[in-house]
This record gives sequence, C-alpha cells and structure tokens, in this order.
Amino acid sequence: MADAKAIRQVESIVRADADRRYIVVSAPGKRFKDDIKITDLLYKCYEEAVETGKCSEFFAPVRARFKEIVNDLGLTFDIDAVLDETEEAIAANTESADFAASRGEYLSARVTAELLGYKFIDATEFIRFDSRGNLNQAYTDDKIKNVFADVEYAVIPGFYGKNSYGKIKTFSRGGSDITGSIVAGGVDADLYENWTDVSGFMVCDPRIVPETKIIKCITYKELRELSYMGASVLHAEAIFPVMKKRISINIRNTFEPQAPGTMIVPTEKYTHLGDNVITGIAGKKDFTVIFLEKSLMNAEVGFIRKILSIVEHHGICVEHVPSGIDTLSIIIESSYLKNGVLSDLVNEIRESVAPDYIHVTENVSLVATVGHGMARKAGVASRLFTALAKSNINIQMIDQGSSELNIIVGVANADYEKCIKAIYCEFFS
Repeated sequence: MADAKAIRQVESIVRADADRRYIVVSAPGKRFKDDIKITDLLYKCYEEAVETGKCSEFFAPVRARFKEIVNDLGLTFDIDAVLDETEEAIAANTESADFAASRGEYLSARVTAELLGYKFIDATEFIRFDSRGNLNQAYTDDKIKNVFADVEYAVIPGFYGKNSYGKIKTFSRGGSDITGSIVAGGVDADLYENWTDVSGFMVCDPRIVPETKIIKCITYKELRELSYMGASVLHAEAIFPVMKKRISINIRNTFEPQAPGTMIVPTEKYTHLGDNVITGIAGKKDFTVIFLEKSLMNAEVGFIRKILSIVEHHGICVEHVPSGIDTLSIIIESSYLKNGVLSDLVNEIRESVAPDYIHVTENVSLVATVGHGMARKAGVASRLFTALAKSNINIQMIDQGSSELNIIVGVANADYEKCIKAIYCEFFS
C-alpha cells in the first residue's frame, strides 16, 4: 500500500477473484530504503500535538503522501476535506497515541474503498476491546454478523478497534494481520488470504541462508512455534480468530500474485509435501540461563515453585525450564535482567532454596527445529545433533516438547547463524 502503483496492484488482485469480498488494508509503508512509514509519521504527529496542541509539521508529509496517491490513482473524491478532518482530530485526541497511529489505516481504507467502489466499514463498528485491553472476541463476532449482514463487498482499515470507553485502541504493530483474521473468522470465510511482500514462509531466515526454500504447507501449531521463535511474516496473534473456525490462511506475495505462497492449515487438513521431516527453523538471540544443582531436589516439595515465585515477583517471563533429577535451568530473555535484576534474582534464589551450585550463562541463543515429521520418523534428533557437532557447535541446552513437534537447542550467540545453517544443510540441502 506504499504508493499508487502498489494500490493498483492490490486492485488487480481483488478484481481477479469475485470471492475476495472483504479487503483489510494497512497504512502506506516505505517506498524506498530511507523513506518513513506513515505510521511512524503519525506517532510523531501525536508527540507534536501533546507538546504544541497541533500537528501541522509532521502531518504535512502525511497529507502530501495521500494527496499524491489520490492524484496518481486519478480519483476525484475530496481527499483534502478528509485530511483536514483527520489533522484536527489528531490534535484534539492527545490522551494516547492510538488514535493518531490508527489514521494511516483509516485513510488507506478510505482511498481503497473509493478506488474499488466498495463500501467503507470502519473497524470501530465491530472490533471491541474489554476493560483490560484484550480483544472481546465474542462481542466482536456478534457485531460482525450485524455489520456485514447485507454487505457484499467492503474495505476495512486494519490495526485498530474501539475500547470499552469508546476510544480508539490499536493492536501491536503489524496488527492489520489480526484485523484480517477477525473479519475472516467473523464472516465464516472459506479462506483468509494475507497478502504481503514475500512469497510465503521461508524454512529459515533468508538473511542467514539466502537459498532457503518456501514452506508450501504448515499447520497452525507449527506456525505458532516458528512465529514465537522469530519468524515474522504473519503477526503471532493473527492465527487465533481463524484457528477457532478451522479456516486456512494463505500467505501470498502482492507483487508475485502467481506464486502459490504458503498454506497455513489445521492439522486435519495438513498435506505433507516432499520428503523433509522438518518444516522450518527459527530462533532468537540474547537469553540468559540460570543453572541450579541440588542433591535430592526432586524430593523437596515446592522447590520449583519457590524459584518461579521469585521470578514472578520480578515481573519476568520464563522461556523454558529444562530439568533433571538434581538440576534445573531457568531460561530468561536477557532484556528482563538488566540494571542489577540478574544479581538480585540469583541472590534471592540462593536464599530461598540454598542450591549446592548455581551458575549463570549469558549471551545464549535458542534455535527451534519444528516439524510434524519429527514425531513419526526415527533419527531426527541424531541427525540434528550430529550436524551441530560436525560444525563444531557446542550445545548448552536441549528442550523437546511432549508433542514432539520441535527440538530447541541453546547455543552461544556467536554460533547462532552457524547453527541455523548447519541444521538447514542437514535437512534441506
């Protein structure tokens, strides 16, 4: 949605299939490397409005961008009036940045609806958040059924809805994916197509393995594992509204519409394509491992609870807790442990459970190897660990879920890229 050319491409995709009835759009992104996304400019508008009571300086490039798009598309509707109204509203809504941030999608949807000749439906008409800021799914679904009942084709802005006080609230960045999923689930769609700038999910990060393959078919569960570990083609929360309805998602490339992309399906619809026993590889850097050892730890009632209570007291999320009879490791994102928090945590654990030995390892990366084929074929773990050994990579932690859907290894940050390359070469080259 970056410029008129991209929006024309969207138009051609929509008109190519009459079953593409409800179109959710994002705000214009970057047109070139050093360009600024509209959403980033709108956050600046909010900051300007808070400081000065107006936002004319940072809204000027937003105004110019949308006027250029409308002119290049040859549309005749009064965009100036819409922009004037939007600028005034941003200056008047300074309670939070959400209203300002949402206007990129709002304006994008107004333009696209005009181009397609479709009805414009504002997301505030049906997306509701509860008093805690969470999506009110049941209420939202009921609203969708009413709002869309007699609407054959519509354009909807992504990224935001309305909170319990009637104010605009946004999802986290990339939240237009969630809006699309909410609409698809609410109207009981046959398929949710998510059009982006890549031709589907890659087996691993193409910045690490440039020749990486496209994943043709993946299950919801596999997607959750890969998304959580850093694969970011689709917003991690976008899967839930369609997963409940067993609606498949098709990730497609706006600029290569002939490419089939990646199908994301419920397990019962999964079709294993090819001989690979794994589906994908993903990972994250910068974790800290707190390792404890204590004799007869397993016989001490409440041992793990005491440690996790200390971690909870500090407001810290735990990533993994691999354990043995007398050993326990707590894996935590290092970002939680800055400014002396790590030292406090270790001292409190010492005082609470008196371990025989405690050791901290920092700068650890977690790499997940994910795939349904792992559960039904012997030797997968052996191949993985052998590949890492041949690449001279020391494994600092191993964790495998009970579903046998993934194997997670911890390695030094310095070995992160080499680890992913070694696993990819073993299973895909």
